[in-house]
Amino acid sequence: MQVPLLDFKKQYQGLKEEILKEISDVCDSQHFVLGDKVQKLEKEIAEYCNAEFACGVTSGSDALIISLMVEDIGAGDEVITTPFTFFATVGAICRVGATPVFVDVDPDTFNIDPAKIEEKITSKTKAIIPVHLFGQCCDMDAINSIAKKHELIVIEDACQSIGAEFNGKRAGSMGDYGCFSFYPTKNLGCFGDGGMVTTNDEKKAELLHIFRNHGQGSTYIHKHIGGNFRLDALQAAVLSIKLRELDSWSTAREANAAEYRKLFAASKIGDKVKLPFVANYASKHIYNQFSILVADGKRDELCSKLREANVGCGIYYPLSLHLQECFKSLGYQEGDMPVSEKLSKEILALPIFPESTSEQRQCVVDTIEKILCG
Repeated sequence: MQVPLLDFKKQYQGLKEEILKEISDVCDSQHFVLGDKVQKLEKEIAEYCNAEFACGVTSGSDALIISLMVEDIGAGDEVITTPFTFFATVGAICRVGATPVFVDVDPDTFNIDPAKIEEKITSKTKAIIPVHLFGQCCDMDAINSIAKKHELIVIEDACQSIGAEFNGKRAGSMGDYGCFSFYPTKNLGCFGDGGMVTTNDEKKAELLHIFRNHGQGSTYIHKHIGGNFRLDALQAAVLSIKLRELDSWSTAREANAAEYRKLFAASKIGDKVKLPFVANYASKHIYNQFSILVADGKRDELCSKLREANVGCGIYYPLSLHLQECFKSLGYQEGDMPVSEKLSKEILALPIFPESTSEQRQCVVDTIEKILCG
């Protein structure tokens, strides 16, 4: 049996007719950038995330960049974030000229550890970017409390976590900004690149819309230096259709995760792997990834043998960001972020996409058992 890590072809087939009609309508209109389709999606995403406003942008990476730009965060400023995340989180900080300051992660949730944030705050600190990793929200009460105390901006990196909840509050509704990615592999993915920024502040929302269009408030009149961060109408049209199905897909991911837990419990694998931890405040985990930890230095061997057996898996992430060559000038050394470094050697993502079958999950666990237990 072949078990891919990701396979959205079934998902597309169920929506194909409606999506192609929407694409055809956009082509007939010849209105491809911003416009009614984007405005419609912005309202839908804001409502879905329980936020007041939303601004469609070109990608999740640009969602982070534009949020920093609107706050005039740049050279000489510091932004606190996690080293255990996709590169774009830290890349955005560097792109605006600010300095990333890393805080190690919690060993259970893999999210930034709030208990370690305050000691990294200096007079140069301007913002915190918590990352809701793999579909589980950070401890936002603790983070927001620290931010309020020190008058810091909070930018939620919710690129992997649309629909996830912290004590009933949706990702993207709890900080000053919420940043989302619609890259095709995300739980809500478009047909290329796309992103969104949510906020509950009307002035911030106004500036986001100005900054995404080269900083012009009216045609060819510029009060700010923005960028070309405009969302395409084609992507917005696709996303509006898929958004209606998102809750059912998230429910399927949760059910798949629950089945994995039962299958692992019934196997002989035992403590050779650690299953994903769900915090008590995570009232909804949307499982962008189902990431296990593989003990005793056997992760790479297991990954290789799973792929040989046609079982998909992925390593997110193989090298903590503070040790990446491009951040060498920041002065971090191996051992500075011990939890993140340990995770990078043990973590392994298994297939969790909504359309995967019980037979495929049984195959995944059986194959792991065979490899680890003989």
